[in-house]
Amino acid sequence: MRDLLEEKLARFVHLEQQMSEPEVMASSHLMAAVAREHGSLARLATKYRRFKELNTEIAETREMIDGQDPDMRELAEQELPTLIEDREKLWNELLELTLGGADANRTRCVMEIRAGTGGDEAALFARDLYEMYKHHSEAKRWKVEVLDHSPTELGGFKDITLALEGEGIYRELQYESGGHRVQRVPQTETQGRIHTSAATVAVMPEPEDVEITITPEDYRLDKFCASGPGGQHVNKTESAVRLTHHETGIVVQCQDEKSQHKNLAKALRVLKTRVYEAKREEEDKKRADERKTLVGSGDRSQRIRTYNYPDNRITDHRIGLTLYKLDQVLAGNMQPVTDALIDYDRQQLRDAFGADE
Repeated sequence: MRDLLEEKLARFVHLEQQMSEPEVMASSHLMAAVAREHGSLARLATKYRRFKELNTEIAETREMIDGQDPDMRELAEQELPTLIEDREKLWNELLELTLGGADANRTRCVMEIRAGTGGDEAALFARDLYEMYKHHSEAKRWKVEVLDHSPTELGGFKDITLALEGEGIYRELQYESGGHRVQRVPQTETQGRIHTSAATVAVMPEPEDVEITITPEDYRLDKFCASGPGGQHVNKTESAVRLTHHETGIVVQCQDEKSQHKNLAKALRVLKTRVYEAKREEEDKKRADERKTLVGSGDRSQRIRTYNYPDNRITDHRIGLTLYKLDQVLAGNMQPVTDALIDYDRQQLRDAFGADE
């Protein structure tokens, strides 16, 4: 926890220095990226800086209490409870800001939803999840952009990739990473039998340009014709692109736009995000003692939630939460689920860390 806060403060100071460097000031694009990251860290960094100052003041005040001057001792004894109270309040605020780990305060993220076992029904469920996140984002006034999608003939999605932006967005949506299971009677089922299908969700923080650089030498670019459901060609020009990252082997493709240039720009956003995520996971493995959030690793193989249509029930298996409001949640009212996950995570943090040095 302290290591994380120290890293964030150091990064904040470094970005402050960068903003006055000639090469950054000369590039509006670079300046905007640095300023955006600096702004996202400002609340956390300034609070932690004040927290450290309070720790110093408390230590000095305790030395005065142990000192020989009776007047100074009396003054220090009066001041100490207020300083400790201020520190405790600030520590709770810091816990709130660090819920979810190092990337908690990101305002941009990429979400990938993929149909799992269940064929056409799984693809329809992937679409339902997309609609749920879309409606929730609209209610929160977050921006949603479809970067790429592979539709099926029945109107579902084999997979869909989204870019999302808004205040507190990663802090909330990070809990969605993992396996989602649905139990319902499929539209194609004639005998009324309940089927179980699955989809997976991955939510990844989108890095700033100053955090990760990918050049054309870092990946192979393949161009091909975009296609739709059933494999028919959407157009006859090679507007779709596929990027293969040499170092990690990560493959990203995009065919949503008619323009190859626009598809390349979108694919690069996703590639940067996935490479950043891979590097982040590698760092987490190196820190064996680092606290893992209640959602575990966010591994797609981890089943996190079940959506039961016959009982109008949604169950989050990580915290044992069951709500009989599935229709409301699917309509975009995800806040009861999100709040419960954040509250659970908050309590874990408070139990694990105290304000005292």
